[in-house]
Amino acid sequence: MARMADRIREKLRDNLAPSVLDVIDESRMHSVPKDAETHFKVVVVSQAFDGLGRVQRHQAVYRILKDELAQGVHALSIISKSPAEWEAEAAVPASPPCLGGSKSESQGN
Repeated sequence: MARMADRIREKLRDNLAPSVLDVIDESRMHSVPKDAETHFKVVVVSQAFDGLGRVQRHQAVYRILKDELAQGVHALSIISKSPAEWEAEAAVPASPPCLGGSKSESQGN
């Protein structure tokens, strides 16, 4: 089976024809088992986003990735821009540190 990041990348590429696409596995930043593929940030720049608001763009990404979200993707951070917006500001903000409980807290240590 393909790695989750590859599946996400392929689906977004096939459905949005992005000019910029980056799929970042941020699972290591969270309290999850080693090699878990549960937390992702996607950067998608596509003409398909022209004229859409941020909520509509995120809804489109969620529709495309509905199977992945149902199969273990716990968190998905989305940076979605039109090509003109990306040209004006190509910055991708750093993800904040995980504020969830640690493994030791969940085990009562």
